[in-house]
Amino acid sequence: MNSRTTRRTSTPRIAVALTASTSAFLLTACGALDSVAGSDSAATPEKTNDITLGLLLPDRDTARFEKFDHPLIEKHVASLTEGKGKVVYANAGASAAKQSEQMEKMIADEADVILVDAVDAKAIAPAVRKAKDAGIPVIAYDRLAEGPISGYVSHDNELVGEVQGRALVDALGASAESSKVVMLNGSPADPNTARFKAGALGELTHRVDIAKTYDTKEWLPQVAEANMKKAIAALGADRIDAVYAANDGMAGAAIAALKDAGVKKLPPVTGQDADLPAVQRIVAGEQYMTVYKPFLQEATDAAELAVAKVRGSELRFDALAQDSVDSPTDKDIPARLVPVVALTKDNIKETVVQDGVYTVREICTAAYADDCATIGLN
Repeated sequence: MNSRTTRRTSTPRIAVALTASTSAFLLTACGALDSVAGSDSAATPEKTNDITLGLLLPDRDTARFEKFDHPLIEKHVASLTEGKGKVVYANAGASAAKQSEQMEKMIADEADVILVDAVDAKAIAPAVRKAKDAGIPVIAYDRLAEGPISGYVSHDNELVGEVQGRALVDALGASAESSKVVMLNGSPADPNTARFKAGALGELTHRVDIAKTYDTKEWLPQVAEANMKKAIAALGADRIDAVYAANDGMAGAAIAALKDAGVKKLPPVTGQDADLPAVQRIVAGEQYMTVYKPFLQEATDAAELAVAKVRGSELRFDALAQDSVDSPTDKDIPARLVPVVALTKDNIKETVVQDGVYTVREICTAAYADDCATIGLN
């Protein structure tokens, strides 16, 4: 559980955890970038705008990576470089070996900076070392990679778990202590999994009965569904009072398994990422909540840190990264951590709709029109 510790000089995390709208947080550091460009003697003036950023994302099962993160990063790099910067993109398809190959190709092609959301934090470390040896800074995105990374942009991942766990306890109410909860955790190879789990356990331990707990290889929904079926067989479908699912793909899988077992009144199920199908399940009353992690702010922050690094900025001292984290291989890594929001049927309009992630039309298709009307989403 101690693979990553966080030190911060910014606002305490609990104060920003459950804000109904994230618009106030969508701030950028453009002014800071302008004031510090060229502050490092290693900066190359000809690379002020002519920047090649390598972007490595881990999988396609998580809808946000292809739909939001990639295009948002590409758009913001262009805006920061007067349209002259470019993003070279690769998706690993959940293969750690493939991702290492993709990074090595970007190193060989002399990218100026690499943003990597690691499939496997440990497996990517040798490639991170090769990048450093080649003079290419690597910034870990969304998941903390091992090796000599130059910075880290993500969310407060322990807070994500806290928000999920607290939501379950609240949903269970007075009967929480005697309620049986099944925990479907993320991939053991993802360092975020331990933080999500630690945060959730901090809220659930001694407050509910954690009846079964499972890890989910590579975050695969089919693995989560198989594990949920094991829990149903062991406990009985009617004796599962809540499900902690670490992300939305696994939430959907858990719900499918419960339905297949004949459950009519679904128990509270958590999620993460605010995928469109998850938001629709929340509208329909099938999924209790998800954790909305503002994609715009995370992607914007990542693009800014990457461009600033190429321009020679020192991320910590130029106030671009006000937090710091430790990995198993490095200490005191400059970090920027983005707040998170608990999304339920009560604040869909104030979160993903207001922030332009989805329109009401996209959410309230014909199958969900009546449910949307019931909760006033129109």
